[in-house]
Amino acid sequence: MESKILLESGTNELELLEFTVGNNSYGINIAKVSEIMTDQQVTPVPNGPEEIEGVFIPRDKLISVIDLHKVLHTPRPETKKTIFIVCQFNQMVVAFHVSGVKGFQRISWTDIVEPPAVSGNGDGMGISTGVAKVNGKIIMILDFEKIVSDLNRSSGIDITGLDQVEKASINAGNKRIIVADDSPFLNKMITSTLADTGFKNVVSFQNGEDAWDYVSTFKNKCTADDINDNIACVISDIEMPKMDGHRLTKLIKDDPVLRHIPVILFSSLIDEQMIAKCKAVGADAQFSKPQITELIKTLLKLISD
Repeated sequence: MESKILLESGTNELELLEFTVGNNSYGINIAKVSEIMTDQQVTPVPNGPEEIEGVFIPRDKLISVIDLHKVLHTPRPETKKTIFIVCQFNQMVVAFHVSGVKGFQRISWTDIVEPPAVSGNGDGMGISTGVAKVNGKIIMILDFEKIVSDLNRSSGIDITGLDQVEKASINAGNKRIIVADDSPFLNKMITSTLADTGFKNVVSFQNGEDAWDYVSTFKNKCTADDINDNIACVISDIEMPKMDGHRLTKLIKDDPVLRHIPVILFSSLIDEQMIAKCKAVGADAQFSKPQITELIKTLLKLISD
């Protein structure tokens, strides 16, 4: 599945697939979606979480199926055919079982706001990264990475080999690192990993707009020669409410002072097409979210003494 939006750089837009679970509408970035199909017969996984419905093998590829009805504590419709949304992110393929698909919505990230600080009430709020209002209707954007990671911890941040990476020097560890990621779960994991690696001055934000507001305050206080003494690097997700990581990167790289700040994009969406888009907006490096060890190695090189 391809979308023209993936070929554009720094527009701060996305194409959203709207789907339903029960009577509620939810959304997923079409960049994550590889296929939409009617539900298939699956083979249950012994002793697995009840949210994992089982596995099936379309075209010789084994795919796990997560039932969003059980994740969201919503009864599955019994009177109509339901849908599998097959997704690819974080270097894995997984299918989400939903009630139905409504269509595509092209919107700006500025139309997406952070969800209220509510969790655990079964409506998706606790695992939502954003709320979009489209044509007078509320669409919840779910944190699919957290859903998968909660069911399979090995699919989260991969710290394999991190203990072999040399810790940041005192000088490097005191440099200011900016982190922007809308998932509270992943934001905390990234900042904690940075702290464990010796970085003591990490400032984090949950959307690109707030990160930009902070970074942009330095463009009139610094010069190209000393900007890195104030901000050593920006590590950003791509999908975020208000402003996405591509737009954030483009704004930084278009500024004559801020452009000297290295920007690393750390996203679940990294593939060949997305790498090209990251380079088009000027990112210094990009990694898929499991690759935290490679990110740390690159960060240390970029800000080396």
